[in-house]
Amino acid sequence: MTEILFNKKLQVHVKCKDCDDRRSTIRISVELQFTSNPIHKKDLVIRLTDDVDLYFLYNLTISEEDFQSLKVQQGLLVDFSSFPQRFIDLLEQCLLEQDKESPRFLLQLCCSSSTLDHGPASLNVVETNPFKHLTHLSLKLLHGTDVEIKKFLASCLANMKEEKQLLEQRLKKTEEDLSRQLSFTQQTLAEKSRELDKLRSEWTSQTTSLSSKHTQDLTTEREKALETQTRLQQQNEQLRRELESAHQRSTEQLQSRLAELEASARDLTDRRYRNEATIRDLKAKLTGVEEECQRAKQQVSCLRRENGTLDQECHAKERELNQLHTRVAVLEQEVKDKEQLLERTRDVLDATQQQKTSVEGNAESKQLQIGRLETTVKSLSEELIKANSIIKKLQGDVKMLVGKMKVKNAVTVSQEKLVKETADQLQQTQTQLHTAQTQLTQRDEEVSKLKEQLEATVQKLDESREVLKTNENVITWLNKQLNENQLSRKHESLGAFESPPALSAGAGLRMGGASSNLVQFNPMSAKPSLSPVERRDGSPPVTRMPLSNKENDDPVGLDSKYLERRDDSIPLRGLLTNMNMNKEVPKPALNRPKAGGLSVSSAPSAYFPG
Repeated sequence: MTEILFNKKLQVHVKCKDCDDRRSTIRISVELQFTSNPIHKKDLVIRLTDDVDLYFLYNLTISEEDFQSLKVQQGLLVDFSSFPQRFIDLLEQCLLEQDKESPRFLLQLCCSSSTLDHGPASLNVVETNPFKHLTHLSLKLLHGTDVEIKKFLASCLANMKEEKQLLEQRLKKTEEDLSRQLSFTQQTLAEKSRELDKLRSEWTSQTTSLSSKHTQDLTTEREKALETQTRLQQQNEQLRRELESAHQRSTEQLQSRLAELEASARDLTDRRYRNEATIRDLKAKLTGVEEECQRAKQQVSCLRRENGTLDQECHAKERELNQLHTRVAVLEQEVKDKEQLLERTRDVLDATQQQKTSVEGNAESKQLQIGRLETTVKSLSEELIKANSIIKKLQGDVKMLVGKMKVKNAVTVSQEKLVKETADQLQQTQTQLHTAQTQLTQRDEEVSKLKEQLEATVQKLDESREVLKTNENVITWLNKQLNENQLSRKHESLGAFESPPALSAGAGLRMGGASSNLVQFNPMSAKPSLSPVERRDGSPPVTRMPLSNKENDDPVGLDSKYLERRDDSIPLRGLLTNMNMNKEVPKPALNRPKAGGLSVSSAPSAYFPG
């Protein structure tokens, strides 16, 4: 069972090897064949024939399995069920475009041989454009064999015979119909001829009677016409006179009217010329205004893009500001840590004031503590330097942000000027720009707040620096006092005991900080040599000499000006050390002096890590 889907003639561009391209009219038929034995199967048959050349035959049979390979090879997006209709749509498109000079869709029949008599050929559906030829579909057709040609000719002959039989049957039917119609028309013609004879006789009698009546009417009408002619001549003369007088009056009126119309016409022509000139000017202005409008639209689109970029930059600046907030918080935390360290140093200083009486037994431990203090002060100074560099960087970033905000403000001002020129057409952009300006002012306020916070942090850092300087001065003063006390104890011990000192060492301590003064620290032991038991216990010697000042015998200690509490400074606190040296402070091991210095082993501390 076959179903014919398409059977029409189309113009095809034939391309053969070593031959010129030519156009020929070829009949393309698309059929669906259904077979149910042994399996229900559906095949698509495409046939190319020529009504002039009966031996021209190309066939292609596509099954569902063949279509899958064709779909993969040519990248088709349709199924086998919808492929025939899509192919027919392409053929219809080629049929519509074939009469044009430059058709968009065309069919190509390409053959690898020199003639189309033998060998395979490919039917291509090509879409042409100025850039390239795009092949939508390419089908490989095989030339029909002698058997296929015979079958095709036999089918054509059978179809012709069927058509001939159908035509003969139709001819017989038409002959019978025509014979019946002829007999009927002959009968009607005889009846109509009889009616015509009757009508002719009636017409002759009526014409004679009418002619006699007409002659009588003519005579009467002629008499009446003569009477009316005389009467009409008289009326015409009166009318002529009246018309001449009216014509003269009307001509005079028309002449005056014409003069007025000519004057008004001159005025109107002048006005028309003026109006044409104004229209030309207005057209020129309108073109200029349209160009300005186009430019304004372009500027608005550019400004929208710039606003988008500015919004992105604002978001980036907000992120940077958040980072700056975090940095400032970190710096504040570091300042708090430094304050804690300063409190610890103040505790150490208070402990040194309280422990003046026990300086002789704890001189070496104090040296260790002073060395640790020196390292901590150095680390504090380095960290403060780093904090200063970080603050400078933050200040530079803030300056950059302020500069960018100024640039943004200038850009927004220029945008407002441009938008005001086209205020009627760009009200929406004005609202967007106003919102952007408000956002920028908010950013400026945030930047000013950040500046204030930075200034406050800088002030805090300056105060901490001043506190550090005062602490360094206190430490140097304590070193001097220790040196003087040790020298006085040395002289007193020499006066009390006529024996050489147990320990003699000279050490030079370099104190770091803002002052960077070189202080010579010469600890001298004022106690006599201890027994092994006393050294193991770590108890103080029996003979203790009170520390005093050589010059005025005042008790050694800080001046009252350092002990006064100020509102703008951080109070000094004592070191939480127990007076029992046996439990809290271990006895440091003494080494031999080397190269004019004192080498001391470091002891662990709760305040300063080793």
